[in-house]
Amino acid sequence: MPLSSELRQKIDQLVQSDAVVLFMKGNRSFPQCGFSASVVGILNTLLPKYTTVNILSDAELRAGMKEYSDWPTFPQLYVGGEFVGGADIVNQLHQAGDLAKQIGKVAPSAAAAKPARAPKVQVTAKAAAELTAALADGGAGDVIHVTISDGWDHQLDLGPVEASHVTVTSAGVTLQLDADSAARAEGLIIDFVESAEGAGFKLDNPNRPPAVQEIGARALKALIEGGDVKLYDVRTPQERAIAAIEGSVLLDDDTLAQVEKLAKDTRIALYCHHGTRSRAAAEFLLRQGFRSVYNLTGGIEAWTRDVDPTLPRY
Repeated sequence: MPLSSELRQKIDQLVQSDAVVLFMKGNRSFPQCGFSASVVGILNTLLPKYTTVNILSDAELRAGMKEYSDWPTFPQLYVGGEFVGGADIVNQLHQAGDLAKQIGKVAPSAAAAKPARAPKVQVTAKAAAELTAALADGGAGDVIHVTISDGWDHQLDLGPVEASHVTVTSAGVTLQLDADSAARAEGLIIDFVESAEGAGFKLDNPNRPPAVQEIGARALKALIEGGDVKLYDVRTPQERAIAAIEGSVLLDDDTLAQVEKLAKDTRIALYCHHGTRSRAAAEFLLRQGFRSVYNLTGGIEAWTRDVDPTLPRY
């Protein structure tokens, strides 16, 4: 269906409301799908301020955006009023360094917010010996590339020197890290260990945040009965109107602001329909410094099946 002039004008105003605008499921503080969370994670490394628009709160806008951009899925990123693409394209542009350049043209001071700095990285003697042997079998001029993903997965690779990467030397071994990895690598120790299970590199990163703790419905019920956990619902108000776990609170923007003031050792449990959105929310809270965050595996669907079959299913 063609866009009405009123809706097109509304979308035009939203697109032009900031240098960088992300139409997404949820908002910057609380993405409600993995693809939206991945783009938010990228933008957070590039600039301190940008605008997000929650398409889940406006069905007309959600449908209209697909026609407006001629793009069928969300998130959708606009930079300087121009459509950039969805999650896959944004990730590709970011990995190539092109997204930062594009943002820098419309928000130069923001795009330059986080210059890469060489972190302190320690390579142990055993690791240095193994890495040096690996380099001897590699190509001329190769160095060790250390990659630390936004999910805190660590990887070591051989490859040529990259001019855009940060260079660190330890125990005679030259390491290179991309800007995002360098920001996560302060204090990293690279060791080589041997055990009954085999031998391999061990990367000990003091910056790695605590992991989300998956919890089953019955175990969560016991935790709730013990009175030692705060339970939050990350679904939409429409879903919550159908069914909700007793004692839970909708995690909207106002509630999130209250949560962020809690002591960081507070036990927090989250749930959604099937457990995907709530896991993304749990990972967000871990990044805010909370140390004990639970995700209900299988969401309210599992709760209905295993704990309270009287709840409506949808």
